[in-house]
Amino acid sequence: MINFADLIISMKNQIPNSITILSLVLACLAIILTFEGEIAIAAYLLIGSCICDFLDGFAARALKVNNPIGKEIDSLVDMIAFGVAPAMLMYRITKIAQETQQIELLIEFPWIHYIVFVIPAISAIRLAKFNIDTRQTSSFIGLAVPAHAAFYIFCSILFVFPDLPQIINVSGIVTPIVSNPLIMLASCVLLSIMLVVEVPMFSLKFKNLKWKDNALPFTFVFLWLGMLILINIVAMPMIIIFYILWSIVLNIKNKSNPISV
Repeated sequence: MINFADLIISMKNQIPNSITILSLVLACLAIILTFEGEIAIAAYLLIGSCICDFLDGFAARALKVNNPIGKEIDSLVDMIAFGVAPAMLMYRITKIAQETQQIELLIEFPWIHYIVFVIPAISAIRLAKFNIDTRQTSSFIGLAVPAHAAFYIFCSILFVFPDLPQIINVSGIVTPIVSNPLIMLASCVLLSIMLVVEVPMFSLKFKNLKWKDNALPFTFVFLWLGMLILINIVAMPMIIIFYILWSIVLNIKNKSNPISV
């Protein structure tokens, strides 16, 4: 006889895993669409994958599900969604950009485009370190893999749609950057290194709704919202750069009293 109580518990336990698997499916579709030339749709699918990455953890906490298998699945899916898929996006857009710009260095050494594979390579190291590092329970040491991937995802959208409406028009600055294959390839290396550097990144988790206890995350969120209003989604990759620089400055400033991790 079927024990419906056990069945319901079993189904409840699989809800977070189902969301994680949906993230994987979206990432796989994004990879296929990237090589079919549908870069914008691929980027949107990866945004959906990022949302799923947030929702699976939220669902696990809300349902009080503690499933060791779920943690392993999450890391494996993150490797595809935030390691492999963004690398494919970067490979595709740098190849397209090179076709129009014909940069001599990339003509002579076309293998330089393969630098994008530093993204999944170092992401794999980052994910493995995170799984065994007990210091990173409430905040991060080094850039988080989803935030790292988001930089490339939104740069890809800006590459496809360089003329998005903006209150403060920064297209003249941003477009030459995201459409320059050498700059984007260099960013792959520099930002990937930030995944594994021993630099504490301040937490964006709110302890409560009091400004005094959450001055830093509140300030950061308000800055991001202001940028989003003024410069549209250009704010997304820019805020990740600001987050890295801000964390580095805070770490230097507080050397005698390091950021709690």
